[in-house]
Amino acid sequence: MNLSELKKELNPEQFKAVATTDGSLLIIAGAGSGKTRVITFRIAHMLDSGIPQSAILALTFTNKAAREMEERVKTLTQRKLQNLTVSTFHAFGVRILRQDIDKLGWRTNFSIYDDTDRNQLIKDSGRELGFTSDALDVYEIGNLFSNIKTGRKTWESQNDRYRELYESYQAGLKLYNAVDFDDLIGLPIRLFKEHPDVLARYRDRYKYIMVDEFQDTSLQQYEFMHLLADKNVAVVGDDDQSIYSWRGANYENIVMFERDFPDVQEIRLEQNYRSTETILAAANGVISHNTNRKDKSLWSGNGSGKPIEIYMPENEAEEADFISETIQSICMEERRNYDDFGILIRANTLSRSIEESFLEHNIPYTMSGGTSFFQRKEIKDVISYLRVCANHDDDINLIRIINTPRRGIGRTTIEQLNAIASARHCSLWDAIESVIRYCNGYVKTGDDELDAEAANTAENAMSMTRSNNNADTDWFGAENSALKSGTPESAAFRLGAKTIADLQAFHDLIISQRSQLLSGGKGLSKKVRAMIDEINYWDFLVSENPKSDKAARFKFLNIESLINSIEMWENNPDNFDAGLYAYLNRVTLLSRDDMEDDSLKGKVNLMTIHASKGLEFPVVFIAGCEEGIIPHARSIEDGEGGIEEERRLFYVAITRAKDKLFLSSCRHRRRMQSVVECTPSPFLDEIPPQLVEYHEPQGEVSNEAAFNILENMKKKFIM
Repeated sequence: MNLSELKKELNPEQFKAVATTDGSLLIIAGAGSGKTRVITFRIAHMLDSGIPQSAILALTFTNKAAREMEERVKTLTQRKLQNLTVSTFHAFGVRILRQDIDKLGWRTNFSIYDDTDRNQLIKDSGRELGFTSDALDVYEIGNLFSNIKTGRKTWESQNDRYRELYESYQAGLKLYNAVDFDDLIGLPIRLFKEHPDVLARYRDRYKYIMVDEFQDTSLQQYEFMHLLADKNVAVVGDDDQSIYSWRGANYENIVMFERDFPDVQEIRLEQNYRSTETILAAANGVISHNTNRKDKSLWSGNGSGKPIEIYMPENEAEEADFISETIQSICMEERRNYDDFGILIRANTLSRSIEESFLEHNIPYTMSGGTSFFQRKEIKDVISYLRVCANHDDDINLIRIINTPRRGIGRTTIEQLNAIASARHCSLWDAIESVIRYCNGYVKTGDDELDAEAANTAENAMSMTRSNNNADTDWFGAENSALKSGTPESAAFRLGAKTIADLQAFHDLIISQRSQLLSGGKGLSKKVRAMIDEINYWDFLVSENPKSDKAARFKFLNIESLINSIEMWENNPDNFDAGLYAYLNRVTLLSRDDMEDDSLKGKVNLMTIHASKGLEFPVVFIAGCEEGIIPHARSIEDGEGGIEEERRLFYVAITRAKDKLFLSSCRHRRRMQSVVECTPSPFLDEIPPQLVEYHEPQGEVSNEAAFNILENMKKKFIM
């Protein structure tokens, strides 16, 4: 593609960024300004200009972005491009290490340890050094080691006690010919510094380097790039979209680039092809309050569009219903599909009320950037208890809870119960009851009488089990030939007295809770809370998270949120059946398979703001625009730098919207067992007031409007 053709395809700033191939180049690419288009056209133009594909290196952050970039260049050039290098930072680091890691003392067939492997090596190293289990929080120590390797932290008095463990861990990696994820950048840097000939080889090959999402590079990744780059280097980024400081991203790398490459040319891409002028003016108004940024102002040729609507519901349930009802209204009036909508939340904890409202309004959705509320382990545990209480024959949920919290019913016991259930074609619950009945003096299994010899043998075995001084005795090896696998007698013979007692206790718990949960009247939420207390789930969470009381509290807060949602549901005056079965049917609908029906044309996108970066939707809702949520309470502790990153996050959320933006801020929100008063996010005041309308409930629909809605619905179904 020659330059005249490029001019027709690109705006003036984009053309300049594409045509400038020599020297250092800083491309400040605002949200929706065609960044990926510029990068791919630039690579295609370099190839058309005679630059060998082997001389070009393009670095980005995700495999998906790398694949998309490479495919778009191939489509533009209609060439196979087998020698073009488009890669993530870490994949390129692996490529370097596969060739030259032997110079650092590793063998070239090294292994790459994931987090599980890393944590196990930390445990092993700690035990060798005499660390107690209480002092080995592998998650915290792993984070510390990562921060040390990447330069985000140094050895100080409060962490110096782990220095010897770090050295042992490093020695273990080398002993096992392994590297961890941080080494994939750190070791190539060390290789370049200790072996200049290796660096010279790579610099001689890659004469043209491009880096995408430059604002997300860490200090270590910047050093990696700086070592490789000679003079022809282009970086593309937007400091206003730097939202990953918590994982090492450093937006000030843009300032460092200007310092290290003093002849740099700067090109700003400010024309936005995504959003309306109103949405961009709102985004500009917010981000202008940040001081540490490149001054720029996005503009659009898409027209002014509709005003931004702010809604201030009473609570999170009203907020969720507003979102659901507005989506349905827009779908009918504007003939939009469900996947035209993006619902953005600051944290996963805000998803529950929205998910429940989608269920009630029959709206299909997908959750990304976090786990759906009803898919979190602690919530699934509680729901599984309720399902087993409602239906004893639910084997899947029974297996989930039979040893949660731990009650001594392990794998061997479950194998025995499975054998009985399989042999007798019954449920696991029936198998448990048959073992318990037998141990209480019955020698009958279904419709078949045991012969006298088998009954005698089994009874003698059980007598031995009951009278044995060691309650944990396992009679697995003492099976009598008269007792066949798959009978309660055989199970009783194989299992110890303590296990039998544990099965009895579990059986009694479920029977007792079933009686309570199915008793008449309202109060299901109170009964669920009592059940959670009865099974000591809080103690279980603490035992599962011995090094992080905060993690246990977070999970228990989710359970409190579930109980609160049950309470609101059963107290709804329109709910005429607030019993256990009705509630479980309601929850079941959350995972319906029929949502895949093509007539629904996709699903609403519910996601965290972080997960939304790089995406766009015609209609966007930003929920929970309250102080303490966005900006997050933690950011206040981090000072102005934390607030500025939260403002950048809000800016990213706003600029996901193409045509319409809704913001909601609750007056009250439930936290734990209390309702707290909320203050609107200060970021709302930073939106120019002339761009905003406060949402009012829709009044009675006129006959003409009702007719139009009906006509649109007819067309939607006909299509």
